[in-house]
Amino acid sequence: MRVSTLTTPVRARDGVLDLPLVGLGTYGLRGEAGYRSLRSALEAGYRLLDTATMYENEDEVGRAVADSGLDDVRITTKLRQQDAGREQEFCDRSLRLLRVDVLDLWLVHWPPGGQARPDVWEQLVAAQAAGRVRAVGVSNYSLDQLDELTAATGVTPAVNQVRWGPALFDAAFLEGHRQRGVVLEGYSPFKATPLDAPVLTGIARAHGVSAEQVVIRWHVQHGVIAIPKSGDPGRQARNRDVDGFALSAEEMSALDGLGR
Repeated sequence: MRVSTLTTPVRARDGVLDLPLVGLGTYGLRGEAGYRSLRSALEAGYRLLDTATMYENEDEVGRAVADSGLDDVRITTKLRQQDAGREQEFCDRSLRLLRVDVLDLWLVHWPPGGQARPDVWEQLVAAQAAGRVRAVGVSNYSLDQLDELTAATGVTPAVNQVRWGPALFDAAFLEGHRQRGVVLEGYSPFKATPLDAPVLTGIARAHGVSAEQVVIRWHVQHGVIAIPKSGDPGRQARNRDVDGFALSAEEMSALDGLGR
C-alpha cells in the first residue's frame, strides 16, 4: 500500500490541519456493503473520508476507521441545512456516530434556505472554539456568501466544498478562494466533466492513465481537494494513484478550457 504524500494545509483551531488532496466521497456507502467499501478504501491508502449527516452513514464511516486501527485518517462531515438551529445537537450526534472526540472538519452542507446565515456559522465557530471541531467550513457557498460570513463574525470558512471539475473550471472563482485563504474542495469530479471529451482522453492516452486519473491529477495541480466516490476497490485504487505522472502547463490549460 502506498499512501500519497500530497496534502494541503487548512486553517484549524490548533494551527494547521493537513488534508490529503485526494479523499473518498462516501455518499451511498451504507450498511455492511458500505462498510466493506470503506475498509477497502482505507486499505488502498485513503486518509480523507467525506461524509455528512444527510448521507446516513456516519456510523459506518466511524466503525470502518475505528476497526482499521489507523490514527491518521481525517474525517469530514456536514450539517444539513434543515438542522439549522440544532447545530450543537448534531455535532454531538456526529461525534458519537463517528466514534471520535473531535471532528476534523465540519461543514454547513448547503446555505440554509439559500442564505449565508451567519447565525448558523457562529454555531460552528463556537463548536470549534470549544475544542469539539478542528476546522470549520461550508459547502456550496458563493464568494459573496463567504464574505458575508466573514463580515458578520470575523471568521472566514477554512474550506468551501463545491461541485467541481474541468468542465466547471472558473479561474476567478478559484482565485477568489485563494485570496480569502479558503481551500476549495471538489465533489462529483467525474460527473462534472464528460470523461469522453477528446482533450481529456488524449491526455490520458499520452500518460498511459485513465481519464478519471487525469481529472484527479488536474485537481491536485490546482491545489483543489478532490473527493471522488466509488465503492469498487479497483476504481478506488486507480482514482488515487496520481502521484506517478504530472500534467504539463499546456495540458492544464487545455483542461481548463473545458470550462469556457
